[in-house]
Amino acid sequence: MRRIRRRVYEILAIGRKGDRLSEWADIALITLISINVVLVIFESVREIYDAAPLFFAGFEIFSVVIFTIEYFLRVWSAPDHAERKYRHPVWGRMRFMLTPMALLDLMVIAPFYLVFFVQVDLRMLRVLRLFRVFRLTRYSSSMGLLLQVLQKEARNVGAALFVLLLLIIMAASLTYLAEHKVQPVAFSSIPHALWWAVITMTTVGYGDIVPVTVIGRILGAVIGIISVGVVALPAGLLASGFSQALRERREAFEQVVGDVMGDGVIDSDERVRLRESQVELGLSKDEAETILRKGRQRAAQASAGAPRRDSPEKPRPQFCPHCGEKLSK
Repeated sequence: MRRIRRRVYEILAIGRKGDRLSEWADIALITLISINVVLVIFESVREIYDAAPLFFAGFEIFSVVIFTIEYFLRVWSAPDHAERKYRHPVWGRMRFMLTPMALLDLMVIAPFYLVFFVQVDLRMLRVLRLFRVFRLTRYSSSMGLLLQVLQKEARNVGAALFVLLLLIIMAASLTYLAEHKVQPVAFSSIPHALWWAVITMTTVGYGDIVPVTVIGRILGAVIGIISVGVVALPAGLLASGFSQALRERREAFEQVVGDVMGDGVIDSDERVRLRESQVELGLSKDEAETILRKGRQRAAQASAGAPRRDSPEKPRPQFCPHCGEKLSK
């Protein structure tokens, strides 16, 4: 049974290159999720839905059955996870069920079963089914990298967003004081002024609400100038973190290439290791080949510069070939 559980985990694991069954499982789940998202979108068109309601209902039942089986298999095989915190047969599975991706898996199948227990709005359930598109992030190394950057830069981005929130509240409050008497409907309260402050600070500028007093326009101009840098700050932090994460992944792959090229020869096992590292780090084939080519060049230069052990070292000349004087040691 333990061997079967281990094999189930290997099949459901992401990026197991060389394992045909694992690759087919990934392709099948990606295809099923994509078709589900497309059908949910088309289902909102009344003419299309009325033409084949049984097809939409049947495919929904089929999808929920597959997703339910997949969810329970992932929970069952959690003790074979690479991380030790999931190794316990009970608490390990509980920890796995509380991970973001496991909660997302549960969220996409829960609406189907809620109908049998509670009275809920079916329109809301249809909207919740669109969360299935986020399951594709499990199979995207780029999305995984973005989530890693968000987690790493959470403190800095949170600080920038906090400053932005303070500026929005201050802008809305000051503009409310300046415009309330002149425009009692548009700026009836500070919460109403928040809409104008957000639209102005994000440089969208719908123009549905505009200040008309001199003080209000001065505040709008100042807020617009300040917001150019403040709003762009979180995006700059994420871009910097994303670039740093990509550089760290390339350096990690360069380290693997250096270990593999230690003897100057790449055997079949080392090729598998390079391919698995490339997939795990989310590098493209061109990037991996470029790093590997540079590693081979460095290895060739290092071997060319090192003295050969099978050739005797040439004796140092005792006399200068030009003047004939004896050379000092």
